[in-house]
Amino acid sequence: MVVHLIKLAVGVEDVAHLAQLQAARLQANALAGLGPYPRHVTRQRPKREAELLDGGSIYWVIKGHIRARQHILGLDSLVDGEGVSRCAIVLDADLHPTRLKAHRAFQGWRYLDPAKAPPDGTAGDSAELPDDLARALDDLGLL
Repeated sequence: MVVHLIKLAVGVEDVAHLAQLQAARLQANALAGLGPYPRHVTRQRPKREAELLDGGSIYWVIKGHIRARQHILGLDSLVDGEGVSRCAIVLDADLHPTRLKAHRAFQGWRYLDPAKAPPDGTAGDSAELPDDLARALDDLGLL
């Protein structure tokens, strides 16, 4: 059974900004010999690894709404510069905008039931609306 992760994209303005930040990190990772895929480093390794690797994605919460997802390709163990064990979530480089779905703030990452995950967006969908308009329509129950 597939399971997803959900994570806040702290300091990120929109999906384009997230893509820009990941591209910059990808260049740094390439120079360090870490491979051609974006990686999100976290303290805790997900215990439901098999379910994540069975087609799971990481859903990004940006400015109070789930706005994008990336397919999870793998989980790597690593040790940071201070000797602390970490987990690198290896992601597909493609960011898929989703339909907007409001989500409150939280720390770290959480598992996300596929039934609660928003579907991918399409051209002209809510993912392309300005933040203030998308929030207003969401508040009215129109998104």
